[in-house]
Amino acid sequence: FVSQPAITKHIQELETCYQTRLFDRQGNKISLTEAGKLLLEHSERILDAYKRLEYEMHLLHGDYIGELKLGASTTIAQYVLPPLLASFIKKFPQVNLSLMNGNSREIEAALQEHRIDLGLVEGVFRLPNLKYTTFLEDELVAVTRTGSKLQVGEEITPEELLHIPLVLRERGSGTLDVFEKALQQHNIKLSSLQVLMYLGSTESIKLFLEHTDCMGIVSIRSITRELYAGQLRVIEIKDMVMLRDFSFAQPQGQESGLSQVFMQFAAHHNHKL
Repeated sequence: FVSQPAITKHIQELETCYQTRLFDRQGNKISLTEAGKLLLEHSERILDAYKRLEYEMHLLHGDYIGELKLGASTTIAQYVLPPLLASFIKKFPQVNLSLMNGNSREIEAALQEHRIDLGLVEGVFRLPNLKYTTFLEDELVAVTRTGSKLQVGEEITPEELLHIPLVLRERGSGTLDVFEKALQQHNIKLSSLQVLMYLGSTESIKLFLEHTDCMGIVSIRSITRELYAGQLRVIEIKDMVMLRDFSFAQPQGQESGLSQVFMQFAAHHNHKL
C-alpha cells in the first residue's frame, strides 16, 4: 500500500541517516549490501518484539489478540489442522489467523524468511537453526485401489517394491523423506524403484490410484474415508514400519506469544486429531 516513489524516498532517507548504501544496484537487479542485511536483521527483531509487546499487553487483561501466520506441510494442512483451526478461532475470535500451505522444505524456508510465525512439518530431517517440538505421531502405509489388477497380496516384502509401479509425493515432502529413509534400512535406493509419477499432494495420489493399477505411499490419516468406503486397501510391507512425527517448527530463540498459545492449544486437543 505504499507507492514506488515513497519507497525510494524512504530508502534514500535511511541511507542518508546511516551514511551508507543499503542496496547494490546493477541494471534491473538489486541486492542488499552488508549494511542492508544488518538493517533487515534488526528490523525483523523489532517487528518480533512489537508482536510480543502486543500479545503481553493484552494478556494483562486476559485477551489474546493479534496476528498469527501459520505454515503447514500439505498432509497436516489437509487432514490434521482444519478441525483444530476451527476450534482455535472459536475460542480466540480476536486472533487474526492465516495459513500457508506447502511441502515441509517450503514451510521451513518460509520460517527462515520470516514469512510465517510458526510452521507445522513432517518428515525426518531437521535444520539446526530451527527448533522442533513434536505434537502428533503419524504412519505411512502402502495402498492400492480395491479391485486393482496389480498382483499383490495382503503383505509384500520390501524387495518386492522394486517390481511394483509406484506413485509418490514430490521431492521436499516429508512423506517422501520418511519413505526414502525406510528404504535405506533395507539397502534399497529410491532411484531403483519403478516410479510412474511424483505428485504434489496426497489428494492427487488418491485420484491417480483410482484410475491406475499402481501403489501409493500415503499417510494413514489421509485415507480413513476411503478405507471405510472400501475404495482403497492397505498393503503391509514386512519389517518396514514407516512412522514419523508431526512437529511444530520455530526459529531458534524467536518464540512469539501467540505461537506458544497455539502450540499449547494443539497439545490439549491432539487426542481429537
